[in-house]
Amino acid sequence: MTLHTLEPDERTLHGAFSRDFEPVLTIDSGDTVRFRTLDARWSVKATTDVGISPETFPLVGERRGDGHALTGPVYVRGAQAGHTLQIDIGTLRPGAWGWTFAGGAEGPYAEQYRKLGLDDRRTLLAWTLDAERMTGQDQLGHTVALRPFMGVMGMPPAQPGTHSTRPPRTCGGNIDCKELVAGTTLYLPVEVEGALFSTGDGHAAQGDGEVSGMAIECPMDVAELTLTLREDMRLSTPRAETPDGWLTFGFHDDLHEAGTVALSAMLDLMGERLGLDRPEALALASVVVDLRITQIVNGVRGIHAFLPNDAVS
Repeated sequence: MTLHTLEPDERTLHGAFSRDFEPVLTIDSGDTVRFRTLDARWSVKATTDVGISPETFPLVGERRGDGHALTGPVYVRGAQAGHTLQIDIGTLRPGAWGWTFAGGAEGPYAEQYRKLGLDDRRTLLAWTLDAERMTGQDQLGHTVALRPFMGVMGMPPAQPGTHSTRPPRTCGGNIDCKELVAGTTLYLPVEVEGALFSTGDGHAAQGDGEVSGMAIECPMDVAELTLTLREDMRLSTPRAETPDGWLTFGFHDDLHEAGTVALSAMLDLMGERLGLDRPEALALASVVVDLRITQIVNGVRGIHAFLPNDAVS
């Protein structure tokens, strides 16, 4: 097994998913990649500008997409459509700063802000992050505990063309699940040869739902991810194993439908792991499984179902 390093630069940065993007690194199954990523808006330094106009990375040539700043893609030898990519999440160390904002009359969240009674003004929280103490403090004196994770981990879908980084998909992307911290394993269905995995959109901390549209958005100085092919695992939607239990994910424009997808995937998992038929799994799930809102702000909503390790004996 080999450790590789990828830095964000004009060769590795992109803001879309596409099966046509050339890989910047080729690895064997089981290798680890130590990524460094910019924040979602391609910033190279902190900003206290309430208009969120940070300096952007000086790319050479045409930028490949205008979405989240992703580092990659990584080609995994042997990966084919129908396989599963296992992502073991190792060290995650956020950069020294981050930001969160809410409000404004324009942008993808403007309608939600109006429904919540916000006016046109924007509020920005500019965070100083301490990766040793795992705390963050904003300019107003609020202090929070950090629990960093990557908002985007994913691969392109099989369809040709370029695809936005904003929505989550069955092959990953902008999942925005706060449970995907160090020590967790994420499983994603592969749709293209080589997988073409990318990551970005570092979050220092986030609540379920990501209700303003932003977490503590930050660069990630270190994101160590081990990528392993699982030909023995066939999935239709992502799942994850955390130290506390199992997650299954559902994504849909409608939150109720997303919940149905997540629950159906959980019944599959309970059948595999506990040997239950589907009616028995559903009855037991009603007692021990929690449905949690992953995020409601990316157009495609997310729900994750959680089964604790000690729920059934």
